[in-house]
Amino acid sequence: MLTAGDEYPIHQTPEPIAFSGSDRNFYDRFFFNGYSNDGATFYAAAMGVYPHLNIIDGAVSVWRGGKQSSVFFSRPLNMERMDTFVGGLSVSVIEPLKKIRLKLEETDGIALDAEFTGRAFPIEEPRFTRRIGPRMMMDLTRMTQNGRWSGKLRIDGQEIKIDPAGWTGTRDRSWGVRPIGAPDPQPSIPPVPPQFYWIWAPTNFPNLSLFYHINEDEKGEAWNTRASLSPDGAPQGAGIHLGEANMDIRYAKGTRRMETATLSVKDPSGRPHTVDFEPLGTFLMKGIGYGHPRFRHGIYHGEQLVTAREDYDTTTTPWQQPENLHIQEIVRATHKGPDGSGSVGIGAYEQLFIGKHAPSGFKDMLDGAG
Repeated sequence: MLTAGDEYPIHQTPEPIAFSGSDRNFYDRFFFNGYSNDGATFYAAAMGVYPHLNIIDGAVSVWRGGKQSSVFFSRPLNMERMDTFVGGLSVSVIEPLKKIRLKLEETDGIALDAEFTGRAFPIEEPRFTRRIGPRMMMDLTRMTQNGRWSGKLRIDGQEIKIDPAGWTGTRDRSWGVRPIGAPDPQPSIPPVPPQFYWIWAPTNFPNLSLFYHINEDEKGEAWNTRASLSPDGAPQGAGIHLGEANMDIRYAKGTRRMETATLSVKDPSGRPHTVDFEPLGTFLMKGIGYGHPRFRHGIYHGEQLVTAREDYDTTTTPWQQPENLHIQEIVRATHKGPDGSGSVGIGAYEQLFIGKHAPSGFKDMLDGAG
């Protein structure tokens, strides 16, 4: 099965590009978020290609003042992985590893046409590999990049200018294996209770980008983590790794939602630094398909293009519903250095907490903090 991708020197196996190994859960995804410097407007988008399911899907979601509006798209991939569009949503690579265009032709009252320009070369996060018993749950690579946005956003007749002087955000590209499409009906043996503890906090400061993430098991032991800085203009390999990273998270009482948090790290000279995170608003990741009951990534919707709009009030949605657990908090971030210096930035504080986590006092699937 030859496709347009086979014209490019990008093969990784002896197979045509249409095939990606043998795991039906292989995926290849774009993710974007963008936000105004005052935190008043936030948008995110995702587009996923699922070669062995022969599906491509995507979504764009806009948050303003506690109101979130999303449009979803899904269609057959037709095995053409180079066709990065679904309905009116498209992703175009203008300059690899630096500049990307994200475009949504007006659909159900929402339109977006914006270019993302990276502030530094993307970072490669440590490879994520995780099994549940004998079964592979995740095996993927991701690159992440902070940047500035320019363009325009329109929602329900209101147009918003996106100026690079006042708009930043993050994009990532991930590919590999993770649960997609219809869940596997065959249970794990022996049964393993669901558990996932995840924080991802890419943050834009005036002259540099901060990256931090962690996955922990139920005992609080990290199985994937990294903290680093990328000064503006840094080339590949020039990021600054931070040591002894620790995220102290305080939960809103009775919930699993971060109320405030402090990241403590040491720079390469051994000097201590802290970053305090303060939420400005909650963005539901189901608005771009993560954990969505109907538009979950990779779900089959038929042989024709499917589109739909949904609206949420993020100030009243119950936190403990499984589809609302995965969120990004829009956050103000305040850095304090050892010499009294500091700066203020803005970013997204992503969290997904399921099941037990001893350091947080979580003893069950969805119990809240005391």
